[in-house]
Amino acid sequence: MRLLIIGTLDGQIGGASRIAIDRGARVTQADNIDSGLETLRKGNSADLLMVDVNFDISALIESLRNERIIVPVVACGIGNDTQAAVRAIKAGAKEYIPLPPDTDLIAAVLSAVTEEDQTIIYKDPAMVKLLQLADQVAPSNASILVTGESGTGKELIARHLHNKSPRAKERFIAVNCAAIPENLLESELFGYEKGSFTGAVSRRIGKFEEANRGTLLLDEITEMDPRLQAKLLRAIQEREIDRVGGSKPISIDVRIVATSNRDIPSEVTKGNFREDLYFRLNVVNLTLPPLRKRPQDIEHLSKHFINKFAGDNGVDPLPLATTTIDMLNAHSWPGNVRELENTMHRAVLLASGTEIEPNAIMLREQQAKTSQDGEKEDTNKTNLVGSTVAAVERNLIIDTLQHCLGNRTHAANILGISIRTLRNKLKLYNEQGFQIPTPGETENPSI
Repeated sequence: MRLLIIGTLDGQIGGASRIAIDRGARVTQADNIDSGLETLRKGNSADLLMVDVNFDISALIESLRNERIIVPVVACGIGNDTQAAVRAIKAGAKEYIPLPPDTDLIAAVLSAVTEEDQTIIYKDPAMVKLLQLADQVAPSNASILVTGESGTGKELIARHLHNKSPRAKERFIAVNCAAIPENLLESELFGYEKGSFTGAVSRRIGKFEEANRGTLLLDEITEMDPRLQAKLLRAIQEREIDRVGGSKPISIDVRIVATSNRDIPSEVTKGNFREDLYFRLNVVNLTLPPLRKRPQDIEHLSKHFINKFAGDNGVDPLPLATTTIDMLNAHSWPGNVRELENTMHRAVLLASGTEIEPNAIMLREQQAKTSQDGEKEDTNKTNLVGSTVAAVERNLIIDTLQHCLGNRTHAANILGISIRTLRNKLKLYNEQGFQIPTPGETENPSI
């Protein structure tokens, strides 16, 4: 990940930087907000900003918003200044970190922004075959389309392609087309010139220029607006882009990797995705198999996640009981590897004794049980008579989001709706006063 630290923090900046670097972050430092913003505008983007709490956090966040620069801000300062922390959070900072820096706290903040482990864990022949094909096409400059259900690891494959390519020493830039609002995505991709819109106080480099000579990942590309798809097609065909408000094209050398969890030919037929863009991207298609079709990976990945989360939580990793392994293998895993990871995280926290028993495993399919007289009772069934369709839909969406630990893309995939539709629904529910799960929340309040 890329970390931009703004401020000197009375010499404490060195300690924070060393901790971040030890955790694999690439660290840049700016003395003040103006120089920090200028660094971002020039294409030296960041995944996280750590800012001296004595600076005007509110003005910084307002500038980021006006210039359409999307990056989380964490405030930090000497000592445990409660009032300063409250002001920073109210201004829009995601977190406050007291200094001198605490290693575990900074590590937790960094891991919340980016996955620390990018290694692909696999054993099943289906994944062996896929990785062999990925290694074969990685050295080329051809555009790659990575498809598969949500939670199968499409971004990991994209990073693998980059790391195995001649561009490995250059930048890998990822853009989540589903997470960025439509009116911001164009300037995020192509950049903009000073004065091109209100708040554009200076030229800003977009992701295409930032990824020059490297790899650009367009994650969930089927969520992109058709108007913007036309501009993307031209950029790929002509190898040049136009900044928003620009007067001349800019040459680029970027390898494109795109991902989608949708049936793209079907989206083309519906008119949601341009056929010419599909053909341009689909030079090589890597289709990730769902977890249910790579059964040998279930136990293999489970043990990997147990070791990972046992280490994160300071407990000894426990082996899986044979009955638990049978239970995991019998599950359909609609959420794929992401669902398995969340399941193992909960299991590590809930397990007791010398093994991880079935009672520590919480699965979606545990919705029906057999009563003593042999009849099955649906434990998830409620009396819906008297409820409006809107209320039933709202409860279904929020319950699904809770199950997915707040992950919007995963929930949309299970519900069979677009991420855009889900986002609009959640905005409405929030305005109506309903509590919306945020990413990372668990459906079990006791965890």
